[in-house]
Amino acid sequence: MARAGVLSHVNPARRRLRDDAIVRNEDVTMRAMVLNKIGEPLTLQTLPDPLPRDGEVRLRVEACGVCRTDLHVVDGELPDIVTPLIPGHECVGMVEALGAGVAGLKLGQRVGVPWLGGSCHHCEYCREGRENLCDTPEFTGYTRPGGFASHIVARADYCVPLRDDADPVATAPLLCAGLIGWRCLAKTGRAKSIGLYGFGAAAHIVTQIACRQQRRIYAFTRAGDIAAQTFARSLGAEWAGSSGEPPPEPLDAAILFAPVGDLVPQALRAVRKGGRVVCGGIHMSDIPSFPYRWLWEEREVVSVANLTRADAHDFFAAPERNDIKTTTRIYPLERANQALDDLRAGHFSGAAVLEP
Repeated sequence: MARAGVLSHVNPARRRLRDDAIVRNEDVTMRAMVLNKIGEPLTLQTLPDPLPRDGEVRLRVEACGVCRTDLHVVDGELPDIVTPLIPGHECVGMVEALGAGVAGLKLGQRVGVPWLGGSCHHCEYCREGRENLCDTPEFTGYTRPGGFASHIVARADYCVPLRDDADPVATAPLLCAGLIGWRCLAKTGRAKSIGLYGFGAAAHIVTQIACRQQRRIYAFTRAGDIAAQTFARSLGAEWAGSSGEPPPEPLDAAILFAPVGDLVPQALRAVRKGGRVVCGGIHMSDIPSFPYRWLWEEREVVSVANLTRADAHDFFAAPERNDIKTTTRIYPLERANQALDDLRAGHFSGAAVLEP
């Protein structure tokens, strides 16, 4: 898939604002944490004003979550990465400029910008309502400029309208960890007992939702991670232990948020006959070979890819979402590298959020 450089929305030089854009502030200077080369730290840069094109909006970023997918981007684990690149796809901001043809959004409105930044609308998958599988998708912080910045330009029809009183920091993790977790949970069907492998941002949100749905959650963490296990139980998990331990009862389903292929056979052994293992990450290490008998008896392994705008609508409208408490650690924009390192090392529970 061909990709344009993701700083393409940033003008190479200050220029007069186009006539087809409606703005509140014509003189905008943008600060962003930029990935210039895979394997190198992000650098703080001051860039010219980003202008919205037709159907786009410019947001003043209030908060942007730091997601494990951002790690996969900056570590070069996803294909076809074009640098320079601004990561970040759990973005909450205020609309401060409207491109031509934008309808449904207004200046000063708070919206979210999720991972799926655009789709073609005409491929087979889009026509079937499966835009998450679009043949030529756009992704925020990967193929479009992301939210590790003071400003972001996004396609208006892929922004998620938020309540005026929404807390930007608490809401940011919901735009990926929450949405992907919601889609993963839906993939478990009517499962009443669910194992969560990897207890980070997505799992701590899914646990709260599942408990409100009267499901039982079993949390699997790294061996010896007592803090994460205690955190899981505090959110309502029935049991928490090491990913190498068997659960106290056979599970109806399991969700893997940890990008570790070795966990797939372990999860298959933990689910009962007819159980399902859902792989929720965009990247995972190779799955090792395992005996067929662990898959037999109609056990299933499925993956979740991206999300749809319908997922966002359903999630933010769901009554069980209203009482979710996101646990966050706040970093200033210029400490994005520290946030990524802390996430990689598992130094905190919940989610990291940048505040520009």
